Amino acid sequence: MSSAWLLPEHFADVLPAQARRTEELRRSLLDMARSYGFELVMPPLLEHLESLLTGTGHALDLRTFKLVDQLSGRSLGVRADSTSQVARIDAHLLNRQGVTRLCYCGPVLHTLPASPRGGRELLQFGAEIYGHAGLEADLEVQDLALDGLRAAGVGGLLLDLADARILRGVLADVRLPGAALDELVAALANKDVPALRRLSSDFSSESRAALLALPDLYGGPEVLAQASKLLPARPQISAALADLAWLATHIAQAHAEVQVGFDLADLGGYAYYSGPRFAVYAPGAVDVLLRGGRYDEVGAVFGRNRPAVGFSTDLKALVDSIAPVLRRPAVRAPWGEDAALRDAVRALRQHGQTVVCVLPGHEHEGEEFDCDRELVCADGDWLLRPL
Repeated sequence: MSSAWLLPEHFADVLPAQARRTEELRRSLLDMARSYGFELVMPPLLEHLESLLTGTGHALDLRTFKLVDQLSGRSLGVRADSTSQVARIDAHLLNRQGVTRLCYCGPVLHTLPASPRGGRELLQFGAEIYGHAGLEADLEVQDLALDGLRAAGVGGLLLDLADARILRGVLADVRLPGAALDELVAALANKDVPALRRLSSDFSSESRAALLALPDLYGGPEVLAQASKLLPARPQISAALADLAWLATHIAQAHAEVQVGFDLADLGGYAYYSGPRFAVYAPGAVDVLLRGGRYDEVGAVFGRNRPAVGFSTDLKALVDSIAPVLRRPAVRAPWGEDAALRDAVRALRQHGQTVVCVLPGHEHEGEEFDCDRELVCADGDWLLRPL
């Protein structure tokens, strides 16, 4: 029999120090999003399965916990991603005609971890712009993502750019069933050239040569010039390369400290991305910190197919990429029934101070807070003095 205190695999309690840092990060990112004009929404954890999954692709279906509603008998899903929910809110509940900026922060559950070290309960923060098809919206969500990470204390960032239209352009004259397309996308993501050769054996020579070139098209600004030479001059490909060059130029101007790169074979979330997409990495990190892009088809299932672009990140994983900060300064105070003492403690807390009252018998115990001052009684008055 397993111990009652053991959690399921890839689930973990968040202990005080990390919980504090995660909450501070959540507040920082929400405040940053608000400064850009984003409005906070809170979609439910459970939805009808068809609403939650339609149009999101096979990969999200596999990551979604499913159950039966005891009230209606219908299948429900525990959200594994909030994007489709926010699209539903934009389409049905707000139904605005102009630009809508929405942000969210809440838990999502995955049936399987994304990596061997990953968790299955994420705290997902995201921001999305609906209603503007131009690159200005793509640039705004990238600005917000980079500003938020910098404010959180993550330095030395690498922004990788890609575009879903490049593969669609490469495959313009190819008809692939869904399973074969999934296998091809996975082979591209892993830069598995032998698998790509096998999967493209009956492609046209032009499309096959372009597909086999994609795994090597990663690096700095020179990648776009190489892609222009190696990939066919098809409308989707040409438009994608031009848009990537525009975004890279503007990001470099606004965020000189960020390294901008390209990986034209990076196709994570290919099923619903429709245009430019991006991923942000920390120095030396293998796992992505934050991912986003344009997904103009996400609202189609809700009857309102309008432009959409955004990003999301897992705050629990993001906290691990941030250098630990000093413990929060606090005031130590004795516990007592003296009215003047209790008034002094209350006044300090009302002015934003953290006051830790030492309960009787626990005078020598430590705590997370860095008590650098104490409340002492001098001639009948309660005063602060340094420790």
